[in-house]
Amino acid sequence: MTEHLSGGEAIIRQVAANGIDTVFGLPGAQMYPLFDALQRSNRIRTICTRHEQAAAYMAYGAAQSTGRPSAFSVVPGPGVLNATAALCTAWGTNAPVICLTGQIPSNFLGQGRGHLHELPDQLATMRTLLKWADRIDRPEDAPRIVNEAFTEMLSGRPGPVSVEMCWDTMAESGDVDLLPAASPRPAPEADPDAIARAAKLITAAKNIMIMVGGGARHAIEEVHELADMTGACVTAFRAGRGIVPDDTTHALSTVAAHELWPDTEVLIAIGTRAELQYMRWTGMKQVISEPDAPPYLIRVEIDEDELERLKPHVGINADAKSGARALIDALVSKASPDRDWQERKTAAKASARSRIEKIQPQLSYIDVIRDVLPRDGIFVDEVCQAGFTGYFGFPVYAPHTYVTSGFQGTLGFGFQTALGAKAANPDKAVVSINGDGGFMYGVQELATAAQYGLGVVTVVFNNRAFGNVRRDQQMRYEGRLIGSELTNPDFLPLAESFGIEGRRATSPQELRPLLEQAIANDRPCLIEVPIERDSEVSPWEFIVPPPPGQKHSY
Repeated sequence: MTEHLSGGEAIIRQVAANGIDTVFGLPGAQMYPLFDALQRSNRIRTICTRHEQAAAYMAYGAAQSTGRPSAFSVVPGPGVLNATAALCTAWGTNAPVICLTGQIPSNFLGQGRGHLHELPDQLATMRTLLKWADRIDRPEDAPRIVNEAFTEMLSGRPGPVSVEMCWDTMAESGDVDLLPAASPRPAPEADPDAIARAAKLITAAKNIMIMVGGGARHAIEEVHELADMTGACVTAFRAGRGIVPDDTTHALSTVAAHELWPDTEVLIAIGTRAELQYMRWTGMKQVISEPDAPPYLIRVEIDEDELERLKPHVGINADAKSGARALIDALVSKASPDRDWQERKTAAKASARSRIEKIQPQLSYIDVIRDVLPRDGIFVDEVCQAGFTGYFGFPVYAPHTYVTSGFQGTLGFGFQTALGAKAANPDKAVVSINGDGGFMYGVQELATAAQYGLGVVTVVFNNRAFGNVRRDQQMRYEGRLIGSELTNPDFLPLAESFGIEGRRATSPQELRPLLEQAIANDRPCLIEVPIERDSEVSPWEFIVPPPPGQKHSY
């Protein structure tokens, strides 16, 4: 049915048709028609932030904690540029996020006249950062181009996209034919010959490891079945955590998996770049594009280009779910678990836990958070000492409940991302851990938490420093410190000035009841944990283990 709509209305109506129920954002002159459409929408709620980066991070948190597309809207030029840290995080983690933005008036495009918020070429800039970006030139074109954005966002390896519309055309009206929701393009089907070659390698092996990434989060049943059939241990570094719960037989932390890596005969990498095995476990400096065997590398990967970046011995270009299912079908009555490997998995788990006990005080605090947080609660980490420890020390029990910034390591993402996770999951507990340095990147969003009642429990570990930088300067640069020691506000009255409860815990034992009460209250709460400088044990030997015979370089 044809409707007479402004460009802003047409965009909002079409993103709603594609399942978007929340838009995070900040209004501004070029975006007035779109935000007016949001104000009048009965299908979409709008959560307005205090900074553009928070709008994008909140959309990122919503997408990562649900697996569904999420949207944000900011003004063009500086607004978009403020959001790019979150967009590059979404790109690095394959998060389905759509940016809705504006442009200068259409007759000023390419003129370089210095119109409000003008960039030399905003569309080209976005295309360097995102999976896809385009401009909508007329209201009538909005449904088609918005649907194209969703198709690109969700096809193959997911990723962030953007649509922009000029100031004048967003306000203009036209006769618009809205469309049904877009669909992703069909995934490639697994090559039977590749499946047969992979099955042959798996059948001949006793010691098998499965590495899962974010691309396997919808293949839970298949990963479990494949592990049961082969007796493989299953590990994940970040996005794949929880596909196999960490308290089950097959799941191994990265520390435990590293113990078994030297004897692994086959690695089955499903929906992952395998950064852990071929970058972190090789020292982060050596480029490995064609790994030697053993172990033989089998990759199930939807992105054909990825199979060229790290060339496996057998590449299966398919969706994780269908590719793993094809492997299972080919292995019926052929593969069987090896008893010795099962025993070694159990021993590696115990050994790993014993070895990481020295990472204090971080691990003790992480243990308390894990004990208190429900199994389906969402844990958002941060680039801080406790966050790094969480990579290997925080057990995860379900996909989408452990949210990180992926390989981008985006300092300051955590608190803002957690707000988006809570907005998208109002019935789940959400805990955000932060260092004092990273938290101050988005401290203004305490106002957003208070305004919208987003009951995130924010734990701020305060060592009055960028702890990693300070340690590196002490160890590598003869103690010459620059920019690594911080002067902070008093976090408790700061939180209270925003109308948010502030508490302080000086030990893991004190944190437990405060955290329990905060989760039960389901209201925004900040808990400060003072940490004495230089008291934290470095976790890096377990994140980038040194090659045999070498000292740790991190």
